[in-house]
Amino acid sequence: MPRPFLSVPPTALPPWLTHALRAQRGPVPWNAVVRGVLAAGPLLVVAVLVGREPLGVMAALGAMFAGINDRPGSRRTAVPRIGVPGLAGAAGIAVGTYAGEGLGAAPLTLTLTALGLLAGAVSAVGPVASGAGTQLLVAAAVGAGMPLPEPGWQRALFFLAGTGWLIVLRLALPTPGALANDFRFDGERAGVAGVYDAIAELLAAVGGEQAGGRRAALTAALDHAQDALAGPRLRRYASSAAERRLRAQYAAALPLAEAATALAWSGEALPARTAQGPRRLAVAVRTGEPCGPLPAPARTVPGLRALDDALLHAAETFDHGGPRPRRAAESRTHAHPHPHPHPHPLGRGTERTARKGLHLRPLRAKALLRTVTGTGGREYGLRVALCYGAAVAVAQALHHVHWYWLPATAVFLVKPDLGPLVSRVLNRAAGTVLGALVFAGFAAVLPRPEGLVALVAISGALIPVATRHFAAQTAVVTVLVLALVMVGGEPEASWSRIGETLLACAIVLVVGHLPAPGQRGGNVRARLATATDAAHAYLTHVLSDVALDGDADDRATRWALRREAYRTLAEARAAIDRSAAELPTLARHTAGTDEVAATLERLVDTTTACAVHLDDTGRLTPRHTERLAALLDELVDRREYAGLAAASPAGLRSA
Repeated sequence: MPRPFLSVPPTALPPWLTHALRAQRGPVPWNAVVRGVLAAGPLLVVAVLVGREPLGVMAALGAMFAGINDRPGSRRTAVPRIGVPGLAGAAGIAVGTYAGEGLGAAPLTLTLTALGLLAGAVSAVGPVASGAGTQLLVAAAVGAGMPLPEPGWQRALFFLAGTGWLIVLRLALPTPGALANDFRFDGERAGVAGVYDAIAELLAAVGGEQAGGRRAALTAALDHAQDALAGPRLRRYASSAAERRLRAQYAAALPLAEAATALAWSGEALPARTAQGPRRLAVAVRTGEPCGPLPAPARTVPGLRALDDALLHAAETFDHGGPRPRRAAESRTHAHPHPHPHPHPLGRGTERTARKGLHLRPLRAKALLRTVTGTGGREYGLRVALCYGAAVAVAQALHHVHWYWLPATAVFLVKPDLGPLVSRVLNRAAGTVLGALVFAGFAAVLPRPEGLVALVAISGALIPVATRHFAAQTAVVTVLVLALVMVGGEPEASWSRIGETLLACAIVLVVGHLPAPGQRGGNVRARLATATDAAHAYLTHVLSDVALDGDADDRATRWALRREAYRTLAEARAAIDRSAAELPTLARHTAGTDEVAATLERLVDTTTACAVHLDDTGRLTPRHTERLAALLDELVDRREYAGLAAASPAGLRSA
């Protein structure tokens, strides 16, 4: 049965407050800072020079939202990550403008509420869909409430132009320090190199307390690399060789990751030299040079033999399939204690493996529809619609000149995938007050419009750094938006901005905690059900007779299923962590789900260990079978404890 929940020490901060104080860490993304300087500021300068400030404000808004979505990664993934929300924002501007011009207060409120229901449900699909839903609703409120003389189609066109301008900068500008190789693939190269670094860190941590965290870091690195390599080719012919090489290097990391996970499951510490091979491969990915001789592990147990085979295959892949490179002196001197009953076909099917690993999750219409109309999508859409609609109604009743700020702020606060509700409310309030006070000081001394345009450019440069904490991001965006409002010809509005934000915080806190029909925590439960299905598919494949025939296609399928299992588990973990950081009123609805996710992770780890052992010996040891049986029983018990029994996939216990 599940363990009882541990009591929190009286001196510890509550989770909802701890999350509000948490900030991301990492190096400054100087390339994104440069793009931020060149995005909204120059567009606004051109608009001021030609006397079309309102349209310049629309273009700068599009560039600002694009800057918020301009996250680290490859250029190919930046296009949909920035462009899809930009298209949604342009549509929102057009819909909001025409609705605001042709509808009264009550019909407009109902229309925007319905739009919130749709955008909220679609946001449950994933990060890109969530960004699109956010921009759709914010832009609809801006289009309906911002007094501009231009028609809706012109506003939408210039908003989209601002988004497109940042995409052009993202594709064209090289990353500092990446000019030694083809800079267009610096994101893909960094993602693949990060996988080999994560494998090395996991191997170094095997047998220690940090092994679990290193395995989670490896999953995150694989997810990042998979996303970086997914999508269309940047150039069909000239870049095909470079792209094929990177895809092959990513595919070569999959068996290494599998072997490292199996060794971590065994829990026996490894010599320090075991991690040197993956580290050298990471350097080779970054530099484009051959990897050279690789230290080989002693082939004493199935996990080490699998690691040795995977290292040799990776070395051959990195050296363009040439002659087998020299290995360390002891790399081939160890006698194989157990003849390999199923030859490991690591040298074949590299491109096929890469394609399976990268395209396991195609966006099918039926799957998307199930997500949107499922429990997670319905709960998500209902919460967003209620908060957005309530904010529109209150704003309409107040008849404030900047009434659109109220629903726009509510959208940023209520999106469940963007963080716990109370954490975002606290950070939004603090960031808005700070940003408004800073802008009021600058507005009193800066010349107009030159000083305001410079302030927009500086704020755009700060956005990539400020996104590490929601309060800092809010402060920077508040300064930028207030500057844009004044450039557009409206009066200084720092104090009204503070009032509107605090009112939106109150609305979201009240509406977000109202009792709702049905079972709460639908998004968490839906993601856990998806992760359970993926773990079940992976386990069934490994234990089936098909998994024992040694075929290269079968290995590629197994690695793809393993990737899907770990990825869906990571997504479920993220949703559980966000829910756990809510106020107790909401957090109690997902109590026990963290234990379910932990059991699923142990089950997938054990399945990986079974796969490696089956490859080597063709049979499982009593330790493997007993551990599998215990975890399957534990999983069923924990799901019942967390109220998830109805979502259990058929046949899980009998796998």
